[in-house]
Amino acid sequence: MKKIIPLAILFILLGAQNLVSAENRSLLEKILNRDLPGGAASKAKKNKIKELKKEKEKSTQEVYIECEHIDDKSLLEKVIRRDLPGGSGKKKECIRSVKKRQKKDPSYLNITDTDVSLYTGTFDVIDKEGDDQTSLLGIEHKNSNLFRDTLFGRVKPVSGAFVTGDSSFYLYSGIEAQYDIGPVKILPSFTPGYYEKGDGKDLGSVLEFKSEIKIGFDIFENSKLGYSYSHISNNDWGDTNPGTDNQQITFTKNF
Repeated sequence: MKKIIPLAILFILLGAQNLVSAENRSLLEKILNRDLPGGAASKAKKNKIKELKKEKEKSTQEVYIECEHIDDKSLLEKVIRRDLPGGSGKKKECIRSVKKRQKKDPSYLNITDTDVSLYTGTFDVIDKEGDDQTSLLGIEHKNSNLFRDTLFGRVKPVSGAFVTGDSSFYLYSGIEAQYDIGPVKILPSFTPGYYEKGDGKDLGSVLEFKSEIKIGFDIFENSKLGYSYSHISNNDWGDTNPGTDNQQITFTKNF
């Protein structure tokens, strides 16, 4: 009996020493490996787990609050682009917040983010003879929710049509990239389409290809003013390929 008591005391002291040294390990390692001693230490472990859960709940709540303070369209756009700040964990929490809001309001994620552009300008601007040069008027549609990140930058589909003063018209659909430099946006696009000459210039084929570069400026909230220059040709697939160069002033409104 006399020998057992000192051994028990020694065991308790060693256990206490292990507990103290365990404080130098990460909290995550202690919990996952369950290497905290039992007894009184077991209660300490439970308290640590509770603290972690409270911190996580607080962090999640802060993210929800932050997300809800962003306007709906902006939040939806950020979720789709996955460009919310704060790391992947924060992004996931914000996406969960969006889903949570969708359950309360099923129409929430049915928000449309549409750009409609009206433009006018000159068709065949470099025509030397001047017999084919005329005015043009067009409309264009884009959906910002369809942005995709690619090797060439952020790209989205675009479609539109224009008619000239000589009753020629062009229906087109293709892709447009966007590069932001502060309030200025550089928007190159490539849009194949159907061309009907009407009383105007014969471009040699009904299948034509439009390459365009546009510069846009934010002028008001959800509104942009831009200038664009485009070239239309059939890539020598038609009987002739005279091509045409055009310039336009564009007004774009986001809905």
